[in-house]
Amino acid sequence: MKTSEKIRTVIVDDEELARERLRGLLAKESQVEIVGEAGDGRSALDLIEKLKPDLLFLDVQMPELNGFEVLGALEDPPNVVFVTAHDKFALKAFDVHAVDYLLKPFDRERFQTALQRAVTKIQTQKPGEAKAEIGAVLEETKPKNVERLLVKTQGRVLLIKVGDIDWVEAADNYVTLHVGKETHMMRETMNSLEGRLPDDKFMRISRSTIANVERIQELQPMFHGEYIVVLKNGAKLTLSRTYRDKLDQLMGRQ
Repeated sequence: MKTSEKIRTVIVDDEELARERLRGLLAKESQVEIVGEAGDGRSALDLIEKLKPDLLFLDVQMPELNGFEVLGALEDPPNVVFVTAHDKFALKAFDVHAVDYLLKPFDRERFQTALQRAVTKIQTQKPGEAKAEIGAVLEETKPKNVERLLVKTQGRVLLIKVGDIDWVEAADNYVTLHVGKETHMMRETMNSLEGRLPDDKFMRISRSTIANVERIQELQPMFHGEYIVVLKNGAKLTLSRTYRDKLDQLMGRQ
């Protein structure tokens, strides 16, 4: 972007006082224009997609949708300065990937340092660099043993309870969640999702399939060491021979 253009900025924090403080600090910066603010993750998602800001001051810890979930639902995330309370795991990821953050409580000097780094980055970076940077942070900070998954579909954001999922099917760089009579597609690889699902409830039975163990009703032996896995809803999946060790694990849980 041109150095003469103002940095279009959005503030996201569920605490009114925190938003007010950032608003006051940003108002004194001539190169910045505040174009919007949000007090929760869902509102933030809609606002960011509508306004497409250059810069986002984003609180990490928010109820319902946290900052990472907001970014994960965006196709083209803007540059971000994370605002967070003390979180060693997140701070390490920020440092590794050179993403700036403000650790609450922060002073004006630290704020200005973060802002100037962000402005310099915005004015000099190549297309796609912000998305790659945020993607790397999200990959490193994805929580293990999640209780819900965020799925964006038809302009809505759904929170799918992990326990409601019957099975998961690979679809290139996406996965399809089979939940009762519904299916939901989300952008994530099977390997990544497998690492996030609780391993006491979900089992990888082939390269392209993860099954909810509690939904399995029957195993039918086939040729060459393969099995048909019949779920309680009637769905039939294949346990491939390369995943035969999973069968012993499954038997041990019965």
